[in-house]
Amino acid sequence: MESADDDRFSFNGIDASSGRPLVPDLPAAALARLARGLPVDTDAIELHELRASQPFVTAEDVDPRRLEEAGWAVVFAHDADPAIREALAPLLAHRRAQASAIDDRRYREFLGPDAHRPGERKQAFLARHGVPRSGPVDPDRLPYYLLIVGDPARIPFEFQAQLDVQYAVGRLHFDRVEDYAHYARSVVLAETTHISRAGLTLFGTRHPGDRASELSSDHLIGGLHAALARTRSRCPLALVPAADASKARLARLLGGPDTPALLFTAGHGVGFPADDPRQRDHQGALLCQDWPGPTWSRPIPQDFYFAGDDLAHDADLRGLVAFFFACFGGGTPQQDAFHPRGQGPPPLLAAQPFVARLASQLLAHPRGGALAVIAHVDRSWASAFHGGRSGPEVEVFTSAIKRMIDGHPVGYAMEYFGSRHAELSADLALALDEDSEPGLAHDRELADLWTTSSHARTYLVLGDPAVRVTTNNAARA
Repeated sequence: MESADDDRFSFNGIDASSGRPLVPDLPAAALARLARGLPVDTDAIELHELRASQPFVTAEDVDPRRLEEAGWAVVFAHDADPAIREALAPLLAHRRAQASAIDDRRYREFLGPDAHRPGERKQAFLARHGVPRSGPVDPDRLPYYLLIVGDPARIPFEFQAQLDVQYAVGRLHFDRVEDYAHYARSVVLAETTHISRAGLTLFGTRHPGDRASELSSDHLIGGLHAALARTRSRCPLALVPAADASKARLARLLGGPDTPALLFTAGHGVGFPADDPRQRDHQGALLCQDWPGPTWSRPIPQDFYFAGDDLAHDADLRGLVAFFFACFGGGTPQQDAFHPRGQGPPPLLAAQPFVARLASQLLAHPRGGALAVIAHVDRSWASAFHGGRSGPEVEVFTSAIKRMIDGHPVGYAMEYFGSRHAELSADLALALDEDSEPGLAHDRELADLWTTSSHARTYLVLGDPAVRVTTNNAARA
């Protein structure tokens, strides 16, 4: 556990090729040096935009919970295969009927010359379409809910993060055209036939001697359970004890008989070197309690983790929203974002950026896919929920989950993470402006701000951001 006199930061993630941590525990001084080498994260979001966007989401007279007011749009890559748009046609028609009920401008398709262009950043995309770069969202200019359709090698993760400051953004990318059709059919069926499931399930591992999983089990899973048990009496809440968080148990929650409306998992995501042939299929898979812990210092077999190809052929994932706290659970960027500037080019994490296979296979299961997967791109660490001297900080997770359970759109619920990133980034900029001689207290502050800000930015929604959790007991907005 991190404490006032413990300056270590614990990273999530296990290298499945060696059985060792993806990143060892680092002292605050080391992370502070990285923070001092990154004075402004201009590749992600400009700080003046963060400060401007923090107090509001949509214009005052627009209810972000109502699609006919907030609007919905799809953004394709410039070279998108027309067959992808055709495969998504049922979902697009469904959203058009909902979003254009008041005004036709609140449904948009950005295709062909209007699509995202190679290398285009948020500011250029918005300017090209006559949209202000900051301020409250005006859905008559650009709808609030945006679905990006494209490979992150064509439409970068960074572009999604930039848009996500103001808008509720999701992404779809599949290797096969038919998977877009599977997903579209699953969403339309879930919403038109009112598929619902029972409640929320928390699933977290805790491996002896493994500090990262001890922190996530005790503070993230434990903190969420305590907070939600007090306030969500209308929604069934289940906690899987860490000792029972096995691969077999997870299979029952991912398309098996115990599949809930909302599944939250916390633990290690597995990672692989860029040249490992298993990386594309298994990076971001969820390490289960079957792993003995740090005493296992050799390659990790698939028996210990749950990957996309572990999904049963007859799995039924309809109506599920999954939220994974795990390294690479949502995807992997091409370059290491935590390499100090000025020390040569950053090492490659992957040959190309990619969406995690487990997440994409959950969404595109032929028998019925999940509605959305919320997960992390890149690595994650305990400071995302454990704020050093201030102790556990799970309110942003709790608030987002409460909003989902109340039937609000998933993209709107994730605004809590965008607001947290905005606040922390502004605080980080101020701390760097006032940077003085390094010392443990100041190093700890910089390390806290830098890691938590970066972490909040790299959550993403995979799937349509307008989908909603529908439980048997949830109140709808």
